[in-house]
Amino acid sequence: MARRKEIKKREPLPDPNYGSKLITKFINAVMRDGKKSVSESIVYGALGVIRDRFPNENPDVVFAQAVDNAKPMLHVKSRRVGGATYQVPVEIAPATRTAIAFRWIIEFARKRGEKTMIERLAGELSDCYQRQGATIKRKDDTHRMAEANKAFAHFRF
Repeated sequence: MARRKEIKKREPLPDPNYGSKLITKFINAVMRDGKKSVSESIVYGALGVIRDRFPNENPDVVFAQAVDNAKPMLHVKSRRVGGATYQVPVEIAPATRTAIAFRWIIEFARKRGEKTMIERLAGELSDCYQRQGATIKRKDDTHRMAEANKAFAHFRF
């Protein structure tokens, strides 16, 4: 690991349709095998479906709220102390929260039963917006596990 200087974090350019850096990051997270145009069409198609489902709401606002609802605040990390392994609850850094939320939304969208990825992603995002679905369940399970193990919080590192 280099010790000379801190590496600067590169910020992505805002996406051309909505002017949101969050959507740009999500497009990059959806992308597989470097096919950015495919992931752009999937994400923009899903936002179009969201525009139809929530006509009174702005689709980028719905997207931002859905991601915000899916972000976990805590998770557990294994910590060995004197031969025993404890699940220690740890807070998650803001950038990591967003990355985990993206990962969960994409994972559960791919597992859904709709025909196209656009419909699956739109369904998962609308579920997250309404605080239901598999992604929100995963977040609640993670929080519940952290809450159950808060007795070991003093082992935090």
